Amino acid sequence: MKDVMILTGAGQIGMAIARRMGYGMKIVIGDKKTENAQAIAEIMNNAGFDAEAMEMDLSSRESILNLITKAREYGEISMLINAAGVSPSQAPIEAILKVDLYGTAVLLEEVGKVIKKGGVGVTISSQSGHRMPALSAEADEQLACTPTEELLGLEILKPENIRDTLHAYQMAKRCNEKRVMAEAVKWGEKGARINSISPGIIVTPLAIDEFNGPRGDFYKNMFAKCPAGRPGTADEVANVAELLMSDKGAFITGADFLIDGGATASYFYGPLRLEIS
Repeated sequence: MKDVMILTGAGQIGMAIARRMGYGMKIVIGDKKTENAQAIAEIMNNAGFDAEAMEMDLSSRESILNLITKAREYGEISMLINAAGVSPSQAPIEAILKVDLYGTAVLLEEVGKVIKKGGVGVTISSQSGHRMPALSAEADEQLACTPTEELLGLEILKPENIRDTLHAYQMAKRCNEKRVMAEAVKWGEKGARINSISPGIIVTPLAIDEFNGPRGDFYKNMFAKCPAGRPGTADEVANVAELLMSDKGAFITGADFLIDGGATASYFYGPLRLEIS
């Protein structure tokens, strides 16, 4: 039996983190597109890791539970990397809320029930959660603590209160951050930790599609006018995940780390403010 890592979302960020932390472990990779999970598993296995691909739909509790059950066949789950989700240009409002908001909440809840003592998780959120105006304390608490099966029934998440797919995505990512805080309390009872990372524009195949798509100029302008003056790389996100998931991060739980080259700072207090408002 080995310690087991669950990686949901077979993309560049998830793989970069898994390669930092997954040596000596069984790595179970779940993605809605099995071929994507198989491709990442093949790359990792060819580099000496022990990875296995599975189909997993983040919007389905049953699918999440199937993944967890499979992972536990190999040993205790000691690490979770959640990098699954859909973007505002990929999906309609309902799908974004079902996958990014509800699905992430269910995943953190269910893994939290079985995480090994000393275990750790990271979930990939987004800079978008930091762009939205503050919600009320009551709304924040609802996002953090509402039972998962009741989340999508919240007044603030009803379709008539969601303006567009970007607003849905921002609400989902704000919920991710609040959910991580609430789950950190529960995970702590088992001696485990959970944090979130909010990346800005990171170069991945998906991002390259965006750069070349209808919103490409918007994204290029965003990274050109952020303090870093460039987009980030998956390995730069993995640098922070490695800190959070290692013993060096032992005192960090329930926190969110913004990694966006200063784009959010520029959005509020720099040249991006004028462009977007």
